[in-house]
Amino acid sequence: MQSHVPEHAQLAWILGGVTGFGEAARMTQFKDKSAKGGQDSASVGLFTYPILMAADILIYQADKVPVGEDQRQHVELTRNLAQRFNHRFGETFVVPEPHIVKATAKIYDLQDPTSKMSKSALSPNGVVSLLDTPKQVLKKIRSAMTDSGTEISYDPVAKPGISNLLSIYSALTDEPIEKIVAEFEGQQYGHLKVALADIVAEFVGAFGDRTRELLADRGELDRILAKGAEQAREVASTTLDLVYDRSGFVRQV
Repeated sequence: MQSHVPEHAQLAWILGGVTGFGEAARMTQFKDKSAKGGQDSASVGLFTYPILMAADILIYQADKVPVGEDQRQHVELTRNLAQRFNHRFGETFVVPEPHIVKATAKIYDLQDPTSKMSKSALSPNGVVSLLDTPKQVLKKIRSAMTDSGTEISYDPVAKPGISNLLSIYSALTDEPIEKIVAEFEGQQYGHLKVALADIVAEFVGAFGDRTRELLADRGELDRILAKGAEQAREVASTTLDLVYDRSGFVRQV
C-alpha cells in the first residue's frame, strides 16, 4: 500500500521541485477536470498527482512500466523528470520505458462509449465494478448505450457502443472479435447484451467471492501488507538515500 511507504511522498516532494508548472498543467486528468468545472473544481492533489505517479515508478528504479495507451503521457512525464534530475544532479534514476500491450482491449464507458470506463465517471451506470453483484452487472450491460441500425459489427467510429461490448466480450473469453461477430450474425443487439451480461456477471462474481474471502481475515491481510511494506521500503529507502545525497538534502539518522 502506497501509504505504508512514506518514501513515495518524500520523493514526490523533491520531484515537484524539478517539474514545470505548465508541464503539470498539461496533464490530461487536470485539463479535463478543469475544462468541465473550472480550475476551482480541481484540487492541488489532482494537479500534483502525476508527480506522485512518477515517484511511484522511480522509487523502485523500474525499467518498464505496464500501462494502457491512455497512461503513456504519465510515463513520458516520468521519463522527463528522471532525465532532468539525472542531468542536474548526476545519474540517479533508471529512465523507464512504457510497456504497452497492443492486443489489450481498451474498455469504454457503457453509457458514453466515446470515453474510457473510469471510476471517476459522472454516472455509475456506465462503469462495471469488480465488486458489483451479478444483478448489478446484468442491469448495467443490458442498459448499455448502443448505436443506430441493428447489425452487430465492429466499427469503433460508426458503432462505438456495439464495438465496446464486443471488445469486453473478447477480453473476457479470449475469442477474436471477428469470431464473435460471426456468432451473432443476423441477431439483434439485445442478444449480444444478454450473452455478454452473463459472461461479465460470472467473471465479477468469482472475483467478488474471492475478494470477500480474503477480507474475512483482516488479521492475515494486515500481516501480508506489513510484510509487503517492509520489502518495498528496503528498495525505496535505498533510492531515496541516493536522491537526498545527490540533491544535497540530509536524511534523518
